[in-house]
Amino acid sequence: MAGAVRQTLPQIARAVEVITGRLQQGGRLIYMGAGTSGRLGVLDAAECPPTFNTSPDQVLGLIAGGPNAMVNAAEAAEDDPELGRKAAAAIGLSDKDALVGLAASGRTPYVIGALQYAREVGAAAIAVTCNSPSALEEVADITIAPVSGPEVLAGSTRLKAGTAQKMVLNMLSTATMVRLGKTYGNLMVDMRPTNAKLRRRAARIVAEATGQDEPAAMEMLEASGGETRTAIVALLAGVTPEEARKRLEKAGGFVRKAIQS
Repeated sequence: MAGAVRQTLPQIARAVEVITGRLQQGGRLIYMGAGTSGRLGVLDAAECPPTFNTSPDQVLGLIAGGPNAMVNAAEAAEDDPELGRKAAAAIGLSDKDALVGLAASGRTPYVIGALQYAREVGAAAIAVTCNSPSALEEVADITIAPVSGPEVLAGSTRLKAGTAQKMVLNMLSTATMVRLGKTYGNLMVDMRPTNAKLRRRAARIVAEATGQDEPAAMEMLEASGGETRTAIVALLAGVTPEEARKRLEKAGGFVRKAIQS
C-alpha cells in the first residue's frame, strides 16, 4: 500500500496546498465518509486538537449515520446522496472550507452528494478513493486514488484500502499543519499539554529544541502558560514570554521566523 500511496504524492501535494490556503483564510478542513472511510476521517480530525492545538471546529470529521456509526455499523446511511448534502449544509460548508470525501469504492452516494454540494458553494472538493476511474473523480477538484486492488478478504475495505486511506489522511493533516507553522524541525511545538503525560512531553520538546535541561524547560513552559512555541522562542531568543508571543504573532506562528526576527 505504501507503493500505491507513493504514486499519488503529486495529488496529495496539490491537496495540501489547497487545504492550507483555506485554513489560512479562516476556513476549515472537513472529512466526510461512510463505514471504515468515515471512521478514519473522524479519527484524523480528533487527533488534530491535541497534536496541533487546532480549535475543535477547525478540522471536522463527519460519518454517514452520525456519531453512533463510529461504533455501530450503519451501512444503509451511505446510500442517499441527499444525506451527504444535508450533512455538509448543516455545518455551514462555505467557499472558505476544504471538504475531503472518503470512499474506498469511489461510488458511495453519501460522499458524492457531499462533494457535489461542496462544489456548488465554492468549497474545495477533494476525493480520496482506492479505485480509478471512479464516480468520485467526476465531482472532485482533486482526486487522490491509491489503487489498492483486491482485498485479502474480498470486499473488506477496512484492510488494504483502509490502510491506504489512513496513510493519505496522515499526510494531508500533518503536511498542512507543517505549512501552518505547527512544527519546528520534527517537533510538535504547538501541541496542547492537557494532562500530565502531555505536559512532560511538552517539556521534553522544549528541552530538545533549545538544548536546555528538562527542569529549565518546564520552568519556562509554565511561565509561558503551557505554550510550547512561546517557551521555545523565549529560550532561544533570550526574551520574555510576552515578547516571544509578539514575535510569533508577527511571524505567523512560525518558530524559526520568530527566532530570526
